[in-house]
Amino acid sequence: MTVHPLPLRFVRSAVDVRDLPEGPVEIAIVGRSNVGKSSLINAVANQKSLAHVSNTPGRTQLINQFQFYRGSVNHGMVIDLPGYGYAKVPEKIRSSWQRMIEGYLLERQELALVFVLVDGEIGPTKLDIQMLEWLRHNEVPHTVVATKADKVKATKRGDRYRELAEGCQLDLGDVLWVSASKGAGIETLRSRISDLLTLV
Repeated sequence: MTVHPLPLRFVRSAVDVRDLPEGPVEIAIVGRSNVGKSSLINAVANQKSLAHVSNTPGRTQLINQFQFYRGSVNHGMVIDLPGYGYAKVPEKIRSSWQRMIEGYLLERQELALVFVLVDGEIGPTKLDIQMLEWLRHNEVPHTVVATKADKVKATKRGDRYRELAEGCQLDLGDVLWVSASKGAGIETLRSRISDLLTLV
């Protein structure tokens, strides 16, 4: 079954979870800087510039909120959180991002699921593993999405899929592989997001 692009529109940016309005269910997207969060949001919405894509990592510095709507009905929100692990950003700013991310993930009552993006070409980094361990420790519901599937050579996909899943301490079928540029896995991701955001 074809899943149509998600009807998303940008709502606001915030520096603190307390600045976000209460509302229906939310899903959040988190990942290392340059993992392709903005490209993925644009792909599921089939909009080229809904989320700002930059060649410079670390540009997402705020909590960005996108509304999932049909007609005049707000069915929920997609939250784009700042990327972690970009070394060229001053320590003070990186620390503020960490507080921003953790504050949202721990305090947001509307949060239903976190999509943790991992670079499929290079596999989980130390910071990705730390994020996954932190989510498990705090019992925050999450799933892993491996981006840039098109960057993995066909002859190496089987091994890469297994290695990435093992690196994330997951079974092979627990990782969703996607490519924002080629469209692979995007319909499956749209379906999962839509199912979560139409619970209300």
